[in-house]
Amino acid sequence: MDLIARLRAGLPGEAILTDPDITGSYANDMASFCEAGTPAAVVLPRTVEQVQHIMRTATELRVPVVPQGARTGLSGAANASDGCLVLSLVKMDRIIEINPVDRIAVVEPGVINAVLSRAVNEHGLYYPPDPSSWEECSIGGNIGTASGGLCCVKYGVTAEYVLGLDVVLADGRLLTTGRRTAKGVAGYDLTRLFVGSEGSLGIVVRAVLALKPEPPGQLALAAEFPSTAAACEAVCEIMARGHAPALLELMDRTSIRAVNAMAQMGLPDSTEALLLAAFDTPEPAADLAAVGALCTAAGATEVVPAETAAESDLLLQARRLTLTALEQVKSATMIDDVCVPRSRLAEMLDGTAAIAEKYGLTIGVCAHAGDGNTHPTVCFDAADPDESRRARASFDDIMALGLQLGGTITGEHGVGVLKKEWLARELGPVGLELQRGIKDVFDPLGILNPGKLF
Repeated sequence: MDLIARLRAGLPGEAILTDPDITGSYANDMASFCEAGTPAAVVLPRTVEQVQHIMRTATELRVPVVPQGARTGLSGAANASDGCLVLSLVKMDRIIEINPVDRIAVVEPGVINAVLSRAVNEHGLYYPPDPSSWEECSIGGNIGTASGGLCCVKYGVTAEYVLGLDVVLADGRLLTTGRRTAKGVAGYDLTRLFVGSEGSLGIVVRAVLALKPEPPGQLALAAEFPSTAAACEAVCEIMARGHAPALLELMDRTSIRAVNAMAQMGLPDSTEALLLAAFDTPEPAADLAAVGALCTAAGATEVVPAETAAESDLLLQARRLTLTALEQVKSATMIDDVCVPRSRLAEMLDGTAAIAEKYGLTIGVCAHAGDGNTHPTVCFDAADPDESRRARASFDDIMALGLQLGGTITGEHGVGVLKKEWLARELGPVGLELQRGIKDVFDPLGILNPGKLF
């Protein structure tokens, strides 16, 4: 009661939710196998000053705070803990500025990715990071997990586009990091430190984002392969020859068959891997022809280039439907996010197939092949305890395989609750000690998103 009374001193009544039936709906994100607690309350501030009041109150009362965006995350990073204050930033959704000269946008954390993308397009500009949930996910959440997307192979992930931040610290102070300029190297790069920190160091309340000129429309091709090894050889050749596709995606046999079953795409049952490439260059047809030749040389049984934007959209439809199709296979899915060097991509896919056979599970893989980021999706019956156990065990084996191949446990989804044991393995004892030390500097009381990352 003291917590609610103090919050009301600086927040309007509608910004504080205490009804358990409502607050319970804010308890978790979209990750499987991640425990979530019961929040004491949910707060929905609209201003920086209100966020500062919330954090000052939480610090005074030693109440844990779990920051949330749109809760589309897949690692449990936004899951509530018992007795916490859920700080939802969805109401802070203003696009404050779009500056075509400086090529920046200044936004609040609750802005939806697709809304920002369309707004900057009206100025002839482009915000490249495009997570698959871009119609729902928020910029603040993208920053918190350092999200990626289909275009990462050419344009990079969210971290490459965050120039500066306004962050409310655990004690309520407001910190401004970074810059609005094209260049800047003054002091430690605190901006980059906050990107991917999953709300464990501070609350992002404003972001300065870099923009690019809007590129020409894409043209795509689809190439069918008799093996994943042949498809991965094509990926290596495409990158080794210096091509710069805007998109280079791969689907394995399991994913292809799931999409066929759901949408009758008509892909041959003999197809073991489907590679999709797209270019947004001034002469995309010439680029597609060159890549198509490399695919044929690597063993592609069929290469289909698009001639129009509509044909490109049709070719890419299968990739966009992959996760939805895999969700139809069983009652639950667990999406992994392991990134390996491109040169080890075939080993990652073949190893995942062996893990699926070992545990008697259906595991479909779609991948941002151009940057080695794989998304093995474990399909299982959540009502079957043994199958759920095998699903979790297979998930761990997949992460172990990624590390064994010189990769990382997450390329774009974050660590959250789901992978914190594996983060310790990847960082090693010295790296873990230093990261915990950084956490202590920013959050000495340990109230910011406790139980996540470490």
